[in-house]
Amino acid sequence: MVAAMSASAPSPLARPRVVSGVQPSGVLHLGNFFGAIQQHLALQESFPGEALYFIADYHALTTVHEAAALREHTREVAIAYLALGLDPAKALLFRQSDVPEVLELAWMLSCVSGMGLLERGHSYKDKVAQGLRPSVGLFYYPVLMAADILLYSASVVPVGRDQLQHIEFAQDMATHFNQAFAGGAAALTRPEPRLSQAPIVPGLDGRKMSKSYGNTIPIWESGKKLRKLTGQIVTDSTPLGEPLPSEKCNVYALLQLCCEAVELEQVKAWYQTGRREGQPFGYGHAKVLLAERLERLFAPARARREALLADPGAVEAVLMRSAEQARVIARATIRRCREVCGLP
Repeated sequence: MVAAMSASAPSPLARPRVVSGVQPSGVLHLGNFFGAIQQHLALQESFPGEALYFIADYHALTTVHEAAALREHTREVAIAYLALGLDPAKALLFRQSDVPEVLELAWMLSCVSGMGLLERGHSYKDKVAQGLRPSVGLFYYPVLMAADILLYSASVVPVGRDQLQHIEFAQDMATHFNQAFAGGAAALTRPEPRLSQAPIVPGLDGRKMSKSYGNTIPIWESGKKLRKLTGQIVTDSTPLGEPLPSEKCNVYALLQLCCEAVELEQVKAWYQTGRREGQPFGYGHAKVLLAERLERLFAPARARREALLADPGAVEAVLMRSAEQARVIARATIRRCREVCGLP
């Protein structure tokens, strides 16, 4: 029997909300920053509503099986967001596991989601192909991700194209839940994706920068280690002093992300001529330049990170305050869902 929503049930969405998460599965790298974090920080300023960002530690359990490592990765993500500019007065930042209601909603969603839906998951197939054990958690991942989104009545979810299917899954699950239990009423709010405009960030080997490929440049790397890493970026065999093909160059693709527009025009001219101030200009020079620009870009955040590392209590306080606020939203959703399901 379909239960009706009572007239006193709280509105699923009082104001627009943007919701996103980041998995604490290792050291954050340039792909994480330019592909997601940078957009999250921009949205806290431009989005006309509430911004909620969570550290997906439940999700990380599919790959991280060491307690100390998970705690450290989670702490690092929190510190990174705060050091890079997240303002707790403008956006919430919390651990996924500090809002346990997400697990209850995930179970409710699993009861209206078909096996065929999950079997079509691109991410599951890709990870199994990469050698990950096909655990139930890995297969169930899209259900928990849908709960992450629907629990907070997200109106907008910023994603790359590779994650678009997960938003479509969340849309389907919200629709199925509303039809099955709420007579078609909006017990759960259908989210919409916001496609990221960030380009694919190339790794050292030219493939998409990813921890699974071992081709990353960590955000906080500096000095000789950073120069050594940028020196390992794969390039072609164009001789020193000859024009360099910027459109196919992994180094230039990264320079595009961390140089100002005027400076980038100058760099492009050096590529086109193979000369810089009358001297030969080659890939080695471009790699040194990239290391310098990355040092400059992250220097202020690196200093803030050192201060946060020295004050772990302040970081924990931000996470707990944000979690308390997030739970207010989560509990309202769970009350609404319990009511339409017939649960006490």
